[in-house]
Amino acid sequence: GHTAQNMAWGIKRFSNDDLRQKFVDMTVPQAQKLGLTLPDPDLRWNEERGHWDFGAIDWDEFWRVLKGDGPCNEQRITHRRRAHEEGAWVREAANAYAAKHAAAQEVA
Repeated sequence: GHTAQNMAWGIKRFSNDDLRQKFVDMTVPQAQKLGLTLPDPDLRWNEERGHWDFGAIDWDEFWRVLKGDGPCNEQRITHRRRAHEEGAWVREAANAYAAKHAAAQEVA
């Protein structure tokens, strides 16, 4: 990857591993406060490091989800389509307003 070079050039300040650790360290206490159980059997507080330890990432699953094969993908797409359809009147009203405003500018 380009991470080392980008960090050397000052383009990127933190490695992906550092960012992932910060994310986990912030997210675990929030999940605990909400009473949620995170699906990582290896998740443990490491007193010595002062950080949360977590299990290996299943990169195959990650890429499958990113490509649209996630557990909530169909629900998400259905929701987005419905929101788009139900928002059509807003787009139509905005277009009508813009056309009316443009016509008024041409007359002036």
